[in-house]
Amino acid sequence: QVQLVESGGGLVQPGGSLRLSCAASGFTFSSSTMSWYRQAPGKERELVASISQDGRYTNYADSVKGRFSIARDNAKNTMYLQMNSLKPEDTAVYYCKRTWPTYWGQGTQVTISS
Repeated sequence: QVQLVESGGGLVQPGGSLRLSCAASGFTFSSSTMSWYRQAPGKERELVASISQDGRYTNYADSVKGRFSIARDNAKNTMYLQMNSLKPEDTAVYYCKRTWPTYWGQGTQVTISS
């Protein structure tokens, strides 16, 4: 069955970095456009970044451009989100998503606080 398992979340001070991973299984990862979303308390889930099947094309929310970088390793069936210069407003649960057919991971908590 399809599985998306996020990892790498945690508590980091402002200005710090984290790298999230999304391990995929149960489908042909290299054929799927993938995305990272996040949801902060009391807010709607929002798109953070997306990446094409071969990794050549990426897209970012304006709020993370220049600080976050999305990547994938199709040989390892894994997608990544490198997050630098983290801000308190980046605090959220981060979700991995397969675009189509839609499938979500369970999420990983990222907390930015001093």
